[in-house]
Amino acid sequence: MIYTIENDWLKVQVSDLGAELMSVCSKTDDCEYLWQGDAAYWTGRACVLFPICGRLVGNKYTHQGKTYEMGNHGFTRHSVFELFSQEADRITLSLKANDTTLAQYPFEFELRMTYALEDSTIRQSYTVINHGEVPMPFTIGGHPGFNVPLVPGECFEDYVLEFGCVKSPKRVIMSESCHDSGVREDFPLENGTTIRLCHDLFDNDGIFLQDMCRKVTLKSCKSGKFVQVHYPQMKFVGFWHATRTDAPYVCIEPWLGLPAYDGQVDELSTKHEMLTAAPGEVYENSFTITVG
Repeated sequence: MIYTIENDWLKVQVSDLGAELMSVCSKTDDCEYLWQGDAAYWTGRACVLFPICGRLVGNKYTHQGKTYEMGNHGFTRHSVFELFSQEADRITLSLKANDTTLAQYPFEFELRMTYALEDSTIRQSYTVINHGEVPMPFTIGGHPGFNVPLVPGECFEDYVLEFGCVKSPKRVIMSESCHDSGVREDFPLENGTTIRLCHDLFDNDGIFLQDMCRKVTLKSCKSGKFVQVHYPQMKFVGFWHATRTDAPYVCIEPWLGLPAYDGQVDELSTKHEMLTAAPGEVYENSFTITVG
């Protein structure tokens, strides 16, 4: 089912499958900011990542002596959420542990995803609840894709990614199998703030950065059309489109976690870049998307 929320500036659609954003449309000029999915490149639009970000080695991990299997980014994007609450400009969807999730992740969790509008901004909020009686390791992330270009007559190379402050970030170097190599390298930015877009940036998969500014703007150097993502509590940010293609979109991905180390099947409780929720604990985090 597709739900709609709106205000005077935006009309936004959210699916119960994966609690995924399906459309972010401006009411002032009918501009669709969100990538609409295309099997030639990537069928997703804005996946919610839980309880892992990225890949496990062999799609496997262990916990208390037992081996579990889980696909890329966890099971959330393949799960149907229930409506928790809805107002004109706000919606919350909920996913609770069930037989399918327990076979992959043996914890009594609840994940609530809230999308709330304020003017031309969407706040995407995560509420993770441990309903069980044991500590629960998890992480979260976002994967929204945005159309590039946003304006007819412009091209991909007319756009930049511009950070909100001067920084010298480190790039998380991924292995050929898209796992964390453990290597970090300097990733110089133009003027300390800017990445100019070109398709071959993504010939070796995504660019994931740490030690960076927590706000980035995808914007046109011609029309000024923009998407700004602000992720104050997220440790990493990634940029991606389908590898070695001319894909007309870019994903801006705020993550708390990372893929498994290359060649290492994780014990989930000691996997790097994971959080742990105590029994009964409620964890909250959010990031915002502003368009204009």
